[in-house]
Amino acid sequence: MIFGPFLLYLGHSDDEVGIKTSRGLATFRRQDCVGEWRHDDSPLTLDLPRMDVTEARAAGARTLVLGIANAGGQMGDALVEDALVAIHAGMNVASGLHQRLRDVPALVQAAAEAGVALFDVRDPPAGLRVGTGTRRAGNRLLTVGTDCSVGKMYATLALRDAMRRRGLSADFRATGQTGILIAGDGVPLDAVVADFISGAIEALTPARDDDGWDLIEGQGSLFHPSFAGVSTGLLHGAQARALVLCHDPSRAHMRGLPHYRLPDLATCLAANVSVARLTSPDVQAVGIALNTVKLAEEDARRLCAETGDALGLPCTDPYRFGADPIIDWMLSCFDISTPAMTVSA
Repeated sequence: MIFGPFLLYLGHSDDEVGIKTSRGLATFRRQDCVGEWRHDDSPLTLDLPRMDVTEARAAGARTLVLGIANAGGQMGDALVEDALVAIHAGMNVASGLHQRLRDVPALVQAAAEAGVALFDVRDPPAGLRVGTGTRRAGNRLLTVGTDCSVGKMYATLALRDAMRRRGLSADFRATGQTGILIAGDGVPLDAVVADFISGAIEALTPARDDDGWDLIEGQGSLFHPSFAGVSTGLLHGAQARALVLCHDPSRAHMRGLPHYRLPDLATCLAANVSVARLTSPDVQAVGIALNTVKLAEEDARRLCAETGDALGLPCTDPYRFGADPIIDWMLSCFDISTPAMTVSA
């Protein structure tokens, strides 16, 4: 249990995508966030009150969340220095980076002296087993992507909320550090030893017989040379009944790899369905989720309509415009009726 309320760290970051963990918490757990901590050279904001650690502590913050990401997930000297400032002010520190807080002696010593806790979100659970591919009961939907950081978590949460509004049982299964901080549990899949990736997802989404759905947060992309291994294991372990393809139309190339162009959506969707069929022969694609945050509304709606027509599937920005078109299609595909009474998300 990571103690809230939170102070969200932006530090010196100038990469909008790189602050996705802080942004995710500000979006989905805003009530637990007292402010943002950014230095003068950072042009980014979460539209939260700007505070230093002393002000945040006075406002009730208990944990500094180092909600930034970078290639390799390493802590720079500036980040460590800021974490020490927070510790000396009496705050816990949480991080989702690959480099662990506990592996930085200065942080460990300072935390012990201050009587505060260090939380490494990217620690996988103990006792994971290799995947077996054994068919298991239950309905599972997995979001997949043309690239990493294209909105798979946002789409998955939007789908969950849309299903719950219809009275359907739907649960979000987090597979990344941001999702875990939002949900309170999950498996940090990119920190799992490769042999155990599919088994970790089998454990995260065991068999269920209540007609409910596990909505699994996707990771990486089959077409990203750096992360395709994680995406493949996730597809096999999920044994999904339904896939939703996520895409950011403003991207010109793979994140961090300007020499790799993004795949076209039809090719990407076909590849994901093909890989998923190893453990789920009857898997179906049920929709396209576009991340249109950088587009004007009229342009975004037009692109969704054009994309849906081209691929023969419902297409929407589920966070911006709602996920109902995808839910409608999915329920029709699987001949599922919604309860007569709906509930709020």
